[in-house]
Amino acid sequence: MCGIVAAVADRNVVSVLLEGLRRLEYRGYDSAGLALIGQGGLQCLRAVGRVSELAAQAEQSAASGETGIAHTRWATHGVPSERNAHPHVSGGLAVVHNGIIENHEPLRTRLRAEGYEFVSETDTEVVAHLIASELKKHDDFFAAARAAIAQLRGAFALAILRKSEPGRIVMARDGAPLLLGIGENGHYAASDVSALLQVTRRIVYLENGDCAEITRDGFRITRVDGTPVKRLESESQLSADAVELGQYRHYMQKEIFEQPAALSNTLEMLGTTHSVQPGLFGASAEPVLRAARQVLILACGTSYHAGLTARYWLEAIAGLPCSVEVASEYRYRDSVADPATLVVTLSQSGETADTLAALQHAKLLGMRHTLCICNVPESSLVRENALRFITRAGPEIGVASTKAFTTQLAALYLLTLTLAKLRGRLTPANEGKGLSALRHLPVAVGKVLELEPHIRVWAERFAMKQNALFLGRGRHYPIAMEGALKLKEITYIHAEAYPAGELKHGPLALVDQDMPVIAVAPNDALLEKLKSNLQEVRARGGELFVFADADSEMSASDGLHILRLPEHYGQLSALLHTIPLQLLAYHVALVRGTDVDKPRNLAKSVTVE
Repeated sequence: MCGIVAAVADRNVVSVLLEGLRRLEYRGYDSAGLALIGQGGLQCLRAVGRVSELAAQAEQSAASGETGIAHTRWATHGVPSERNAHPHVSGGLAVVHNGIIENHEPLRTRLRAEGYEFVSETDTEVVAHLIASELKKHDDFFAAARAAIAQLRGAFALAILRKSEPGRIVMARDGAPLLLGIGENGHYAASDVSALLQVTRRIVYLENGDCAEITRDGFRITRVDGTPVKRLESESQLSADAVELGQYRHYMQKEIFEQPAALSNTLEMLGTTHSVQPGLFGASAEPVLRAARQVLILACGTSYHAGLTARYWLEAIAGLPCSVEVASEYRYRDSVADPATLVVTLSQSGETADTLAALQHAKLLGMRHTLCICNVPESSLVRENALRFITRAGPEIGVASTKAFTTQLAALYLLTLTLAKLRGRLTPANEGKGLSALRHLPVAVGKVLELEPHIRVWAERFAMKQNALFLGRGRHYPIAMEGALKLKEITYIHAEAYPAGELKHGPLALVDQDMPVIAVAPNDALLEKLKSNLQEVRARGGELFVFADADSEMSASDGLHILRLPEHYGQLSALLHTIPLQLLAYHVALVRGTDVDKPRNLAKSVTVE
């Protein structure tokens, strides 16, 4: 959510700023704006809606400048409107901001007493006036900005420019991602590396508590108190083509069909090995994993569902007690900590504020053994964990997560096998079977994707529904939860998921001819019990859509639709059954005409609490 792009160069930077914002659109936003310093002084443009509307304004006004900052806003304080859009100004200052300033109210009160007038409802405007106030006490722009930043509480990434100092941008990071880009004829900054691939691959990642300034010819980084620090330069391996839509209609569609390749890349390090190795999770992983007495998984949204699925594996295969916590709730309750706990954090972006905060809370409770499974190697979460496993799904642009989820599941299954082996619970034969199943996943997922034409037909029947019920049992119950979430996210159909055995304890009251029921029905030990649950639905006039395995002894009939997956996949069948649920949500969204990649009210990277 929210995006920042900044540039100081020897040319007009408007095109760089606008293209950067376009590449950040996937993060979710409701307004956009930019500020420039050029021959005409300070120019600010703001627009409600898409970046294309801001671009039209820039073209109409012939906007130009060699120094500029730009922003896409996801509303937190104040409704989406032109006056709440960034940048916010105070005198000759302009500020863009990601995150939340938690102490904005007392600062607002103080600044009003100093004579500053507020024209927006945002917390960000406080930052602009606060820096302006500090400039009365400090001759240097950078020093004044640092003095103001030291007074802020919350999570933020900031980029600030000053009309009287063209060719200079000041920035700060504390809790929200921000990075610098080093170019041949300029320097840049952004909240995501994808925004800067158009101009450079040379990247410097700021740490929490860093302040920086960039000019056309260089940059410097200090702590808030002015102490100089050095941060390593790295070269981004992200391909510019990876964030292009290509032949696909939507990013979500592209990412669904990229899953075989994403899984293959994630598991590439297995090679032809015949054994699982703790070193896959870090050089120091073996003693940590061997000593673990239980596992605590912290995650949000789709990643939380991956954690719930892994709990079945970890307890059944590795014999380790496992609890899975919604990260946004975990740190606000009293919990019993065990120092021998392996804390596993899951995140696609690695910048999820709730997950980062939950990790810090777990550490404060004395749980020092931490492992993250993440898709972004340069992210905050990766840097905060002692051990890490990087899923190689590539950039995920669509708000509704798909390939990040399935690669997380693959990584969690590999972790399960590793823990089971270290605990003496994995025979060589089962180890070989587990590795073979993982290696075969890309092929198996590819076969499931071939079901798309059949799912498209089902989507037509769903399109006009307003409610849906998803059912699963055992390790497939979290997959039903994920299917319901996908449908909610991009179609706006209200959907709930239940363990099938819970139908008679309440949800059955909802079932009628207008409530489609989607069931995940693999051919496992619970299939016969699930069949009984489905009969309860049919007896109440409910219409059933069942995703079954090829060898499930179920027959289609009036009101009972069956789509068979090509093969049963044992413990990993949960991953395969995810794919048709993703396709169903996608095609229902197409029929309903919703914005598949940027659903209303949602953001891709949730960097605020």
